[in-house]
Amino acid sequence: MAERDDPEIIGRRVQQLRTERGLTQKQLAEPAYTPAYISTLEAGRVRASEPALRHIAGRLGIAYEELATGRPAHLATGLRLRLTDAQRTLSTGEAEPAAEVYAALLAEAETHGLVAEQAAALLGLGECALDMGDLETAQRRFEESEQRMGDAPLPQRVPAVRGRAVSHYLAGELRYACYLFESTLDELNRTGLHDPEALLLLYTGVIAPYMDMGAHARAAQAAEFALALAPQVGDPALVARMHRSVARTMIAEGRIVEADASLAKAAELYRQLQIRTELANCHWMRGYLYAQNGELERAEGELREAQAMLSAKRAALYTSQVAVELADVLHKRGKSDEAGELLQQVLGDLSSERGAIHSAAAHRLLGIIAEDARDTEAAEEHYVRAMSLLERAGAAGDLADLCRLLGDLLRRTGRVEAALDAYRTGLGHRTAPGTTTLGPAPAQPPL
Repeated sequence: MAERDDPEIIGRRVQQLRTERGLTQKQLAEPAYTPAYISTLEAGRVRASEPALRHIAGRLGIAYEELATGRPAHLATGLRLRLTDAQRTLSTGEAEPAAEVYAALLAEAETHGLVAEQAAALLGLGECALDMGDLETAQRRFEESEQRMGDAPLPQRVPAVRGRAVSHYLAGELRYACYLFESTLDELNRTGLHDPEALLLLYTGVIAPYMDMGAHARAAQAAEFALALAPQVGDPALVARMHRSVARTMIAEGRIVEADASLAKAAELYRQLQIRTELANCHWMRGYLYAQNGELERAEGELREAQAMLSAKRAALYTSQVAVELADVLHKRGKSDEAGELLQQVLGDLSSERGAIHSAAAHRLLGIIAEDARDTEAAEEHYVRAMSLLERAGAAGDLADLCRLLGDLLRRTGRVEAALDAYRTGLGHRTAPGTTTLGPAPAQPPL
């Protein structure tokens, strides 16, 4: 039976509505029930059957749901429509206005005890907080959303789990993000809950932390599963996100043409859907692709476009992350002064708890620029800061490269023993590129 209030509450509601309409208990009861039954019901001494409540609701001229729960008719439907509108606002990059709407909808859903709608509003608030770079709030909102869902089937809880994992990933907690993704994938696959959208959301999300940890084989496998699942998924926004994430594994494997084609598919879908923030992320990834392929002018153009789009939407954390990659391209193009100024501007927005990987990348690049300027003291300071950030995040591949840079610097300045220590540290991370520390790979989906 559907959720409804206790007999005493329903009884008082029936009596109040009957009195307001000037009906007697006999008039309300006819022709199917007796006045005595209505009297007992109003006193809260009987739990009315659904047919009885539907009869009474009809006589009172209200919807069954309103009589059984006290909620205005179609309230839940109206709330869900407004939640969809809020999602559309967020997708255009307007995170702050969307957050205001989600907060109002959450309050309304709580007032009327609509738990599913509360969970959806909290999920939206988490996504808004992610876009605005408020990672602590995002984590809290996603956790609250999952808690509201209680014992709902796991596929329904996956968006909240994915949100939590992305929040921890952006905060530099790569290993924990992988744990959340992998344990959820394992549960879905081992228990036979093979919901294609839930699986695609998770496989798409886990690619970035895998790549940053140096677990390239697992990232490639996740991309392979995502591509195989995509034809079973009807949500074009989710398919577009998949294409954008999969492109990163293709770039790492040197499959530049395929990666470019994948990003083109994603960008076209985002344009059709008018999802501005994700479209900006496509420009960002294309800039990264062109930079890896040595097309620096094209890379700069794409990254500047991404930065302008994200800045216009006040996506502060993502804007700062793009700026770091733009600075790298500027440096490679011989514009080191401009690159250094850009990095100094954004370092205040990045930290070990907020964009740790890009914060480390900023210090690494500032170290290289300092070395070029023969300021070895400043270079060493930046390298050491970057190492601390990467060690905390567990970004094995980047850490190995940084140890090489620091070792070379120490060797050139005559500190051979310290240089050997740096090289040994780097070799340790290079020999175990993020795979041995992650435990067994999750069970595979039936494809």
